[in-house]
Amino acid sequence: MAAQAPSSQREIRRRNLSRVLYAVAEQGPSSRAAVAARLGLTRTAVSTLVDELLRGGLLTEQGPTPTGGGPGRPGTALALTDSGPCGLGAEIGVDHLAVCAVDLRGRVRVRKETEYEGRDSLPATVLPRLRGLIDEVTAQARELGLSPAAVAVAVPGLISLGTSTVVRAPNLGWHDTDIAPALAVADAEAGADAKAGAQRRSESAARAKAAEGVRASTAKRATASRVGAAAAAKMPEQAWVQAAGTRLPLIVDNEANLGALAELWLDSGRVPRDFVHVSAEVGIGAAIVLGGELLRGNRGFAGEIGHVPVHPDGPLCACGGKGCLEQYAGEPALLRAAGVSVDRPRDAALAALRESAASGDERALRALAEAGSALGLALAGTVNLLDPSALVLGGVLARFAPWLQPSLERELVARTAAPGAPPDLVVSGLGADGPLLGAAHTAVRVVLDDPLSYRAKTAG
Repeated sequence: MAAQAPSSQREIRRRNLSRVLYAVAEQGPSSRAAVAARLGLTRTAVSTLVDELLRGGLLTEQGPTPTGGGPGRPGTALALTDSGPCGLGAEIGVDHLAVCAVDLRGRVRVRKETEYEGRDSLPATVLPRLRGLIDEVTAQARELGLSPAAVAVAVPGLISLGTSTVVRAPNLGWHDTDIAPALAVADAEAGADAKAGAQRRSESAARAKAAEGVRASTAKRATASRVGAAAAAKMPEQAWVQAAGTRLPLIVDNEANLGALAELWLDSGRVPRDFVHVSAEVGIGAAIVLGGELLRGNRGFAGEIGHVPVHPDGPLCACGGKGCLEQYAGEPALLRAAGVSVDRPRDAALAALRESAASGDERALRALAEAGSALGLALAGTVNLLDPSALVLGGVLARFAPWLQPSLERELVARTAAPGAPPDLVVSGLGADGPLLGAAHTAVRVVLDDPLSYRAKTAG
């Protein structure tokens, strides 16, 4: 048996394989020479790396390119494969579940969504339904020649850093809920075992954390330039999901964080590397991106702007506080203020609000203006603290941006301490799909970040 390569050499190879994949992902179909020039590696080194990625089914050759191998000698265009590995993204909303499969080229190949009454529903009821959707999407992805590599789940709540535990999701009524056990059981209906599984997993994770803490921290720092926030969100090895008979790594993150990553990765032409992403549905969440990486906070709870008090003596919030931003600019509060029934289907209620605003209805316009002012109050503090280049409005806020922006901008201008204009306001082009797409692309990056490990797992 040949001697194993030294760790340093193996890590260099791992990193360079990842760099080649990202170069092709960012440039589109490229010759070996173009990849070498972009990465500052020799053509010989790149050819060796490319050959390994071709054998592993992660790259494919698409034919000659006129800009490739030198004067009069066209190179061969390399592209990420559209078969083989893919990432599964899942979203737990207050009133819906969604799962999609995204291939290495970033295309959504399969998508499933279902509505449900999520508020105050038990995890033991919701999570098996999510598992069923994951199974369906996995089966359809396989029919298309795709093989899921990981699953990332977006949750509207606080996620304990480095775990799959939802510490608190007020709008779901969930507290200290580890979602991994219910997604890992062999039978999707076995949600009743979740509590016992959570306890076992918590004890196992504690032991693993003590043994692996230093090594995991070092690994995160070493890969921060490439993986950044996605690496920080990865779960311990024990977190996994059973998808149509296959065990896959599980990543769990806050929906606002994943929405911000989607903006960073998929709309980089309009979004700078320093921005605050704020989005709303029933609740309001924010994510802070500095230097192209998420600012997560000590426990992973950064960005809970929906629970910033804008009127300290205001109405009671589900979090236990009073006068939180959600009570003025969250979806239910906005609908009630506009006189739109919150008992009707969500899409119909939002469509009615938009129609009323577009037709000039005074009550609807007043409700939106007041919500914009509340957002401006909360965001002004964020701007004064962080000095971001832009504020990105996502989710429902993007849908109603034309009516929210005037009062929001007035508050920012009046309350921003720094001289000059406040940060740019950018309306998300992803809208409500941001968290789901961010989850799927996070799962895709499990392969792009570490193709060497992916190949080892699939070969085994």
